[in-house]
Amino acid sequence: MSMSSEEETDISESEMEEYADTWYQKLKESYGKEKISGKVYRCPFCPGKKQQAYSFHDLVQHSWGVSTASSRKVNDKGKHLGLSRYLNNDLLRKDSIPMSDEMKTELQPTHHGNDVDEKYAFPWMGIVANLPIEWKDGRYVGKSGSGLRDELTSKGFNPQRVHPLWNYKGHSGKAVVEFENNWNGFANAIKFQKNFESQHQGKRDYLSPPDKGDKLYGWVAKADDYNSSGIIGDYLRKTVDLKSISEVESEEKHKTNSLVSNLSNTIEAKRRSLMEIESKCNETSMSIKNVMRQRDEMVQQYNEDLQRMAKNAHDQLEKMFKEQEKSKSYFEARRKELELREKELVEREALNDNQRQELHLLKQMNEKAAMEQKKLDESVLVLAEEQKKAKETLRQKNMELQKKLDLKQALELEIERLTGAMQVTKHMGDGQDVKKKLGEIEESLKEKKEELEALEALNQTLVVKQQMASVELNDARKELIDGMKENTSRALISVKRMGELEDLRNNKLGREATLSEGITYLLQQLKASKAKKR
Repeated sequence: MSMSSEEETDISESEMEEYADTWYQKLKESYGKEKISGKVYRCPFCPGKKQQAYSFHDLVQHSWGVSTASSRKVNDKGKHLGLSRYLNNDLLRKDSIPMSDEMKTELQPTHHGNDVDEKYAFPWMGIVANLPIEWKDGRYVGKSGSGLRDELTSKGFNPQRVHPLWNYKGHSGKAVVEFENNWNGFANAIKFQKNFESQHQGKRDYLSPPDKGDKLYGWVAKADDYNSSGIIGDYLRKTVDLKSISEVESEEKHKTNSLVSNLSNTIEAKRRSLMEIESKCNETSMSIKNVMRQRDEMVQQYNEDLQRMAKNAHDQLEKMFKEQEKSKSYFEARRKELELREKELVEREALNDNQRQELHLLKQMNEKAAMEQKKLDESVLVLAEEQKKAKETLRQKNMELQKKLDLKQALELEIERLTGAMQVTKHMGDGQDVKKKLGEIEESLKEKKEELEALEALNQTLVVKQQMASVELNDARKELIDGMKENTSRALISVKRMGELEDLRNNKLGREATLSEGITYLLQQLKASKAKKR
């Protein structure tokens, strides 16, 4: 399907530029569809025409002719304007279209007479005058610079930019065309000027008195334009310089010489660097050879060491095998010896078990005997403490008895005194006072005698108790000593604990047991324990 078959809507003249740019972008994206073969092209927007094969230059003329034709639709004009831009801006560079001899001749700068010294605006500039303008909204307006640039491009002049010149009234109807800053740009500028001159639309024609009509006039900017007092001169003086072709050539030659000199210096530096690199390469090569030789020597030494280590390892392995066999024989003999010893130990172990049980039993008996002996020692200490307390009690009773004896003697003396007083009173007569006093003395004497009799009875009782306690204490000491002598060996005994000994009672008499009775009871228990053991 061709590009012209797409659905479209009619556009206005003011939208044609934007429309052309749109198709220009589409053609760039679909590069190559307009080419039929090596040098044969077709128009992608005219598929129904008889002529489908164009040369490149014919296709350029076709696209430009359609885009400027007043009889064609605005859509077709916009498409072909986009095609014209694409052919001149992109396809010409990508496909490297060769120029014809006629084009080459036109593009070569010519130097006749004093042209070499003639001053041009540099970078190369062209001037277009008598551009169509109209009065609108209080000022002059005209065609944009991009439209004029595309028109000039379609004719093969390849301008870089077009700058419309404006003044206080608006568009001046003039524009400055900027070409490339090289000899190709100069050739395009000369071609641009010759094209206008061939149509009698050059600078000389523009300055002539006749009516200019709606024709465009163009020429290359030179010294007279640069030095002019109008809007063109003002713009050129601000943006460019004046240079002759010889000056440009001289500058180009100087730049070329500088470039050649720089390149020569660079080449010389590269040559020296190359020589240094070659020298380093030679040194590196020698070093590599030495390293390789050393590596070979190291490999040889390594192989020799490896063989020697392998031989040593083999010898050590054989030695280890021999030692292992020797150790195996030794351990086998030891195993048999240990088996015999194991049997002996098993037999001894059975015997030792019986002995161990007997020792354990004896140990238990000794522990029990030690515990019983400890308890007996504690009981003896308790009995000794009781004996001490009994002695203290006996001493206190002796002191009390002594006090009673002293009191008895005092009463006896008082009785003797009262008896003497009574005898004296009897000899005094039979008076009433004497009788009364005598009665008092007799009464007091009677009381003292009764007290004396009571003291004698108490004293007699205390003496008897002291004698009995002394006898009992001596008997208890004797029995305790005898009992300790009979029980010097450790034996199993059963006695009351210390706390229970104090509560020992004589059940037959219904009272607490005396010290002697407690010792006797303890010795009886000890003898009974010995009898049970036997």
